[in-house]
Amino acid sequence: MKLLVVEDEHTLLQSILEYFTQEEFLCEGSATHADALNKIEDFSYDCIILDINLPDGNGLRLLQHLRKQKKDDAVIIISARDSLQDKITGLDYGADDYITKPFHLSELNARVKALLRRKYVHGTDTLELGNLQIELFSRTASCGQQKLSLTKSEFDLLAYLMNNPNRVVSRQAIAEHIYGDQSDNMPSFDFVYSQIKNLKRKLKEKGCDDLIQTVYGLGYKLSL
Repeated sequence: MKLLVVEDEHTLLQSILEYFTQEEFLCEGSATHADALNKIEDFSYDCIILDINLPDGNGLRLLQHLRKQKKDDAVIIISARDSLQDKITGLDYGADDYITKPFHLSELNARVKALLRRKYVHGTDTLELGNLQIELFSRTASCGQQKLSLTKSEFDLLAYLMNNPNRVVSRQAIAEHIYGDQSDNMPSFDFVYSQIKNLKRKLKEKGCDDLIQTVYGLGYKLSL
């Protein structure tokens, strides 16, 4: 699961990022309105944890922009504003939940997971192509009756390809999806080749259809 935390208080931002990284989320952080706006325009997230008091703008404007773009990223507002009207305003702007500061990280974690359960129960949790099936929330994959043992990166890669069937995706796009803004610090995208190679081997070992195609000079495509 991919998580964006928008919070200008450095200590709190780092605490949230570290906590959810341990919970096996792929986490990115933003401390400003401008940086967060760039991220939500370039990437999609399973959930966004959003502080509405930012040094260079109002977090509610980010939320409003997100909803105008018809993006369905789940959003939890975290704020010191604790009046009933503040909560109503945040929810009216399109937030899925609102939690007031201070809070326990364990409570925030429970709210994120509950929100994602609701999102995937009512949305698309299971993806299928040929005899390959993955379940996004439980992060499991199988070929027929054979369970696949995948690393976190391999599962994220497979889920990304299955969310984009019959579409060529570049190595750069894959790197940005799996590693987010950390991909900017990578000297090359050769590691994507290794991930694809390992994933294809594991699929073949479990009798999966040959779904991952290399489109030379462009990237990779998942299709029957």
